[in-house]
Amino acid sequence: MHDKLFESALGINAPWSVQSVEFDAAAKRLTVLIDFTPGTRFGVAGHAGLHPVHDTVAKEYRHLNFFQHECHLRVRTPRVKLPDGAVRLVEPEFAGRLSGFTLLFEALILMLGQQMPFAAVARIVGESAYRVLQVCRRYVDLALEQADFSDVRALAIDETSRARGHDYVTLAADAVQRTVLFVTEGRDAKTIKSLAADLQAHGCPAEQIDSVSIDMSPAFIKGVTQALPNARITFDKFHVIAHANTAVDKTRRIEQRTEPSLKGLRWTLLKDAFSLKPEAGAALHGLITAPTLTRTARAWVYKERLRETLGRKQINVVRDALKHWCTCVMRSKVEPMKEVAALVRAHLEGIVAWAQTRQTNGFLEAINGLFQAAKRRARGFTRLSTIRTVIFLIAGRLNFQAINPHAGLPTQN
Repeated sequence: MHDKLFESALGINAPWSVQSVEFDAAAKRLTVLIDFTPGTRFGVAGHAGLHPVHDTVAKEYRHLNFFQHECHLRVRTPRVKLPDGAVRLVEPEFAGRLSGFTLLFEALILMLGQQMPFAAVARIVGESAYRVLQVCRRYVDLALEQADFSDVRALAIDETSRARGHDYVTLAADAVQRTVLFVTEGRDAKTIKSLAADLQAHGCPAEQIDSVSIDMSPAFIKGVTQALPNARITFDKFHVIAHANTAVDKTRRIEQRTEPSLKGLRWTLLKDAFSLKPEAGAALHGLITAPTLTRTARAWVYKERLRETLGRKQINVVRDALKHWCTCVMRSKVEPMKEVAALVRAHLEGIVAWAQTRQTNGFLEAINGLFQAAKRRARGFTRLSTIRTVIFLIAGRLNFQAINPHAGLPTQN
């Protein structure tokens, strides 16, 4: 009676059956003993027909808890003999992708691993953080092996810091589906070459990519030009405005030495004018409408004109407006903003492309923020393999259900 109940609860079907159940109250552990019907023949992947059992091996799998008690399945696992004399182990259908766990238990780890640090998952399920990481890494690797990138046409590429100093990891994502496709170490031209090779391996020739959004890194520009020959480079609006914001802040820091009224205005100058509180808005209005404009005020005006220009959609209008903007800035005395003007002139066509493609790396910046938050919660990740696993769990939208039917739908950002 109890054996049949456990068979139904565990979803175990012939030729497997529950032989007995052992419960250790002191250890808070339930052990379910599972066997197969004598005389059963088993199939082996890659070998036709059913094969006789040669011998058996006792294997144990951690399963979902039975109420508050750990549940383990102790299985008499057959080894079959093939016609060529080779002996192969036959795992039951409930066995997971990592030795020692069931598919349901791995699905639980995978679900929790997308939401919290591995150490926290380990405390909940009662396993080591290393084992939890191994499960997640195994599923990410298997899902990526099956991934199909044949529909990818546009990419967004960005980097995120791996550790203190100049230690970076490059991320590439499908700009349309907004899913991470590739993660690798470094941020030089070689990373783009590695990306192109990975795309090719997943059914997407490098020539198929027709649009790429990147920052104005010379290494990325060189890599895209060489490895993705048909890609039109777009420098998104937000990277350009970020440079202008830096120039405004630099101007303020220089000028506030002689203009005490500029102290305390840093965030007022950097935030969107329409989101400012009334007091901050009044202070900004007073600054930019003063009879004699400070260089900081001029820098802010130049930044806002640049923002307005990049908001337009006509390519020729944007190109002409940017050229005029650069001329005005270069004739001014706002030295930090002149550096931005030189940058715009050097990358004019890529910036103009934004008016048409509207392709942005903003969602990658959000993913970077999620990763950095996860890294802080986990006291930092040091190995590239761990960083790669975490990023794909957070933003890969990988189809784990194809590997484990209990794993649910593809992950979401």
